[in-house]
Amino acid sequence: MRLFRYGPPGDERPGLLDAAGVRRDLSGVVGDLTPHTLGPDALARLARLDPRRLPEVDPAARLGPPVGQVGNILAIGLNYADHAAEAGLPLPRQPIVFSKHTAALAGPNDDIWLPPGSVKLDWEVELAVVMGRAAWQVPQEQALDHVAGYCLANDVSERAHQLEMDGQWIKGKSYPTHCPLGPWLVTRDELPDPQAVELWLDVNGQPRQRGHTRTMVFGVAFLVSYLSRFMRLLPGDVILTGTPPGVGMGQRPPQYLSVGDEITLGSPVLGQQRQRVVPAPLP
Repeated sequence: MRLFRYGPPGDERPGLLDAAGVRRDLSGVVGDLTPHTLGPDALARLARLDPRRLPEVDPAARLGPPVGQVGNILAIGLNYADHAAEAGLPLPRQPIVFSKHTAALAGPNDDIWLPPGSVKLDWEVELAVVMGRAAWQVPQEQALDHVAGYCLANDVSERAHQLEMDGQWIKGKSYPTHCPLGPWLVTRDELPDPQAVELWLDVNGQPRQRGHTRTMVFGVAFLVSYLSRFMRLLPGDVILTGTPPGVGMGQRPPQYLSVGDEITLGSPVLGQQRQRVVPAPLP
């Protein structure tokens, strides 16, 4: 299945994309797509529905993040060898783990805010993992059984705040709108192998990132198992699995985003996003 949420920010409703690409409303069946509705039994009930009996959704309606009430966003750094090389950083021996604040979540086509004083705003196309079941001390061979599905993500990063200030990376990763997610939550039955996903990203129509999840340093099953050694992963948690090469920091010379720039990114299986950079609104 391909599940989505639509409507104004903070008031999204659940939906399902049918086999013909028509958006269907699920709000008469389930209140929302949240940690409470991502387990195997709940997803199996949705899979048994006849989408043709569901109301159509206006295709012009805004799409929100495909999962609501996300508790944690965990991210993996330098998980593609060629991206680590372009960043001038050594290949990690174990996954580099950091967090993004959940208030960074945005819809796949929402505007991206340029933070006040930002001079190094960067892009990162990624495969995102959405947990469907709690995971604690899970063996690698069982790890994917705890996953509800996968999404496209843009791990927007302010590099000066991430890398040139003391402390953790989270400061440069957590501005509002800096985690566009979606358009769809693609359930595991439609994507049984997360290491078989192509990813791409363009800026103002110019190719920037081209990658494939098979070149990850640490695969998805390993990452879920690894993280479950240190924390209890919860339903609805989102894991950003790293980005392939081609980020702005890695260009020669480096290139960063400015107001008016347009980012498009996608995957044949995960769908596409489009964002425009705008000034952050004043409080």
